[in-house]
Amino acid sequence: MTSLTSPMFWILTSLAGGRRHGYDIMREAAEESSGQVILKATTLYAALDRLEREGLVIPDGDEVVNGRARRYFRITDEGSVRLRGEVELIERSARAARARLAAGQAAPVTPRIAMV
Repeated sequence: MTSLTSPMFWILTSLAGGRRHGYDIMREAAEESSGQVILKATTLYAALDRLEREGLVIPDGDEVVNGRARRYFRITDEGSVRLRGEVELIERSARAARARLAAGQAAPVTPRIAMV
């Protein structure tokens, strides 16, 4: 199992909150990532296609709103399990980084002298 890409992570995160259409997913990804992830439509739909092939999301109907077609998606049970696993991996990684940073702050810094 490979790690989720950043767009895939944020798409699943958005869909964990319920059924969404593409524009809502793009908006939520930008908001929830504090602007770090700005999904373009091509990136969004390529990632959704991959997530669908992997069984992590499924289409959940189409609607026409104000003359515009909207395709809705929802996360599958397998997608929820995968997202939880990714969150646990991120949390473990963050704990390891914090521990290294704390250990590094406690240790005296010895300047290195380059030998030429």
